[in-house]
Amino acid sequence: MSYSASFVHEFVRRLQEQQPHTPRQWQTDVEFPRYDMDDASDRGLLVSRSTPLSFQLGTGASIFTQTLIPAITSAASEVIFVTCFWAPSKTLSALHDALTRLATHRRHLISGAESRGAPALQPLTVRICLSSRSLFQKLLHPQSRHGRICPPKSWVKDFGLPDPALLEAGGIQLQVKSLFFLPFSVMHPKFVIIDRQRAFVPSCNVSWESWLEGCVEITGDAVLGLMSFYSLTWERDVDFRKPVEGRPVEGQLFDARRAGHAVITSTAQHHATVPTTSASLPTVILPSSHHRNPHFHPFPWQTAPKVPTTPLNVALLALFDQAHRSIYIQTPNLTCEPVIAALLGALKRGTDVTIVTSRGMMLLEQLVTAGTTTSWCIRSLVRRFNKLKARSSGSCPTHGSPGSSVADGARNMDLEAGRLPLGQLHISYFHARSAASSLGHEAQSLMAAADSQGEEPVHSHLKLTMVDDEYTLLGSGNMDRASWYTSQELGILFHDARFAAAVKAAAGSALEGRLDLVFDSAGGRD
Repeated sequence: MSYSASFVHEFVRRLQEQQPHTPRQWQTDVEFPRYDMDDASDRGLLVSRSTPLSFQLGTGASIFTQTLIPAITSAASEVIFVTCFWAPSKTLSALHDALTRLATHRRHLISGAESRGAPALQPLTVRICLSSRSLFQKLLHPQSRHGRICPPKSWVKDFGLPDPALLEAGGIQLQVKSLFFLPFSVMHPKFVIIDRQRAFVPSCNVSWESWLEGCVEITGDAVLGLMSFYSLTWERDVDFRKPVEGRPVEGQLFDARRAGHAVITSTAQHHATVPTTSASLPTVILPSSHHRNPHFHPFPWQTAPKVPTTPLNVALLALFDQAHRSIYIQTPNLTCEPVIAALLGALKRGTDVTIVTSRGMMLLEQLVTAGTTTSWCIRSLVRRFNKLKARSSGSCPTHGSPGSSVADGARNMDLEAGRLPLGQLHISYFHARSAASSLGHEAQSLMAAADSQGEEPVHSHLKLTMVDDEYTLLGSGNMDRASWYTSQELGILFHDARFAAAVKAAAGSALEGRLDLVFDSAGGRD
């Protein structure tokens, strides 16, 4: 059995073993979406294939203006745009301007077709779905899975969107809908589906933060899995298996860039065309249902409750358990105790673990949702790792040959004693490049030139997990308590070494000069 087949088998087995088996246990009105892993059709929506076309890194504004907005304005029939946070920003201004130009362009086409007696331009359906806009909006939000459909009269003032009359004149049928559940169950996924044929999974919201973000573009069967996730969450009446009808007529396609669309760049910009063969890659769509009962334990001495058995949670724990050589995690926050425990288990088996996270990011949110912070959890992880290392070395100092590290000596002693050596632990905090002080003069000059040309990310908001340089998981889920217990999330997992290498190279380029080493067991730094 191949490694891929082994993982999928274990992933499905764990979900089947832990999923509810009576209708009352499913609680579909409280936690959604749900997939029945005993049903082959449901399994086929999650375990699928796709062709990744590109992987992009940059700030949220740069990803929107360079990739997502041009894709939205190129749609022939349908745009599904799901995000979590929605706020006044350069991103929103760019989206407003692009939709305005698109509506004006389409209005001219409609007028011209009418004057010539030509066939009418087919309407463009646009669905905007979001969860969080303001504290007041969340406190007063309907606590129903049907959410709130926002009236057109609110689009301009509350959402910064174009005038409804202009959109209607351009044949753009827009709907804006929000979902949120108290106390803090946000719908956290972010994805865009164009004409049910092409999909983008970014990490960024419509927001003002200048953070490092990522976005992967795919085609293929996995797009149907994303459509099912959309339908089960936002629009249960839609037939997600039905392709959209119609093709663009001559002159319909709208090039946002040629129409004066503003492009925002980033100093961390890196756009990689993913090397693929004609065959698509094994891909798993990983939803994570929101949960209104998070079993919140705010004190550190309380035992962490069992994590909800969502596909995303189960897949991550299975990957951590099966990791042979390495685990790489880049996450905004790290406050989930079961994740930390799983990483310690992997280190104990000899698997190397690398973590890139942020210091002081969203501190209030961490305290409210987890009762702790990333910095505290990092210190706890290092302390527990050092205890493992002390037990592994028999609590005795280990001296290697000249030039070797303490960790090398500990590994040699473990091997001689017939024990598995501990894996190496490497932890870094992300920082803005301007804070770098150890770079050479030439590198600093290049960075100064880049700083004048684009936004500099101040935190990393990318959610990336790589295992054994073969499995790559992207999406909306963080390694924090909110993502694992209360928020709805979405992940997409690819199994391909070449795709993993492309993503790793892109991330490495974006992180150059932006990392502050916190702990390195190989080098002995603490």
